[in-house]
Amino acid sequence: MSRGTSAVAVTGLAIVVLLALVAVAAPLVAPGSPTEIASAAALRAPTVVEPFGMDDLGRSVLSRVIHGYRVSLGVALASVVMAVLIGLPLGLLAGYAEGLLDQLIMRPLDILMAFPAILLAIALTSVFGTGVPLVSLALAIVYVPIVARVVRAAVLATKAEVYVEGARAVGATARRLVLRHIVPNCVTPLLVQASVLMAIAILVEAALSFLGVGVRPPTPSLGLMLSDGRGFMLQAPWVVVFPGLAILIAVLGFNMLADGLRDWLDPQRGAGR
Repeated sequence: MSRGTSAVAVTGLAIVVLLALVAVAAPLVAPGSPTEIASAAALRAPTVVEPFGMDDLGRSVLSRVIHGYRVSLGVALASVVMAVLIGLPLGLLAGYAEGLLDQLIMRPLDILMAFPAILLAIALTSVFGTGVPLVSLALAIVYVPIVARVVRAAVLATKAEVYVEGARAVGATARRLVLRHIVPNCVTPLLVQASVLMAIAILVEAALSFLGVGVRPPTPSLGLMLSDGRGFMLQAPWVVVFPGLAILIAVLGFNMLADGLRDWLDPQRGAGR
């Protein structure tokens, strides 16, 4: 991995770790309550005490951004973990078995992938409902086909390797082949894809909340903050600027981490740059 790639990976990892720590310690690092209303402080400009200013209800924008990270990262992590738990075995089974079983597993997943992620997520939230757990479930369903296809591709590529054919020739069982040779080779693309999906999940959750089909108020959500503040953009731009920057930083961090992981875990790709 080159020095430039290493810097990208380290920077992305630092951003992700910092945001995760902020989200976990939100009640301790936030300057105040994210839901407490103070009408007298409505749309107050940024100060030393409240560097992000106040929103139209007098709530601390900084506190809401910090707690909004907790919601965004929680939804992203939960949706990706659920997608991996479902998509990984489906991809393994489809790639290893091939034939009719492969078709039976992958064709329905291909139908799901035919829908744009945001539209499918909106449709699913209209069925399941709104709220953090239900949004996480909807995003997990959107991501299952992506995870399954990544794993299936890795399985098909690994099955063709000489050492796998050699292990099969000396009598290795299917279980041993999968656990000892195939699964370890699925980890690299899966980690990279998971990092990318985390970034996409943050964007989709913000979009769903912005449209009113995601997280319910008064729960702090970065997308909900953008929706609430769009009517005050001219007189109090900080109510939308800081939530927007928060989304940008989170997505950038996960994308940089994914790029660094890809080059670090794939030496041939990194050497070709």
